[in-house]
Amino acid sequence: MARGKFITFEGGEGTGKSTQSRILTARLMSEGRPAIRTREPGGSDGAEALRSLLVEGRADRWSPLSETLMMNAARRDHLERTIAPALEQGDWVICDRFADSTRAYQGAGGGVPAEFIATLERAVVGDNRPDLTLVFDLPPQIGLERAFGRDMFEVRFETKDIDFHNRLRAAYLAIARDEPGRCAVIDASGTEDEVAAVIWRTVMDRLAS
Repeated sequence: MARGKFITFEGGEGTGKSTQSRILTARLMSEGRPAIRTREPGGSDGAEALRSLLVEGRADRWSPLSETLMMNAARRDHLERTIAPALEQGDWVICDRFADSTRAYQGAGGGVPAEFIATLERAVVGDNRPDLTLVFDLPPQIGLERAFGRDMFEVRFETKDIDFHNRLRAAYLAIARDEPGRCAVIDASGTEDEVAAVIWRTVMDRLAS
């Protein structure tokens, strides 16, 4: 059986990743491509337990280094229990955030050295790299305005200052620029239908064969 496809959705707060990951998963399934939707931190029982520690509470609840270690612990469990088995059985895996979020949030945003994050990523992710990463781009102020009003228990990162969010945006765009074979930047300022159409074209162009 052919390995499934692994697509990750990345970007700052309020860019619409979660909504668009649901839309893409549903469309893949409607066209006869088995697909699962998952998220980080989370996606497995162990990782979901860590999620509440990471995304709830005060902005300064954890240091960036502590966040990096917990994110990677959650990621490894997620890979072992959810992502890798699904890919092995031929499913498409649509994941709302993955390793690039650690590079952006804890690295560029929090100041954890890139070399340390890269070493952990090699150990934790290994060969389980995404086939395609969709980087949702939106001015941070607009994204934050969208984000507030969602699940108010999970606003720990949203409450960080605007400079933090500007660093996130710059980091994501740098990742996309440095890895164009894997990444595609998605303008997240359009309507839900407009963004969904761009995503579908991108996925079909990159992975349908």
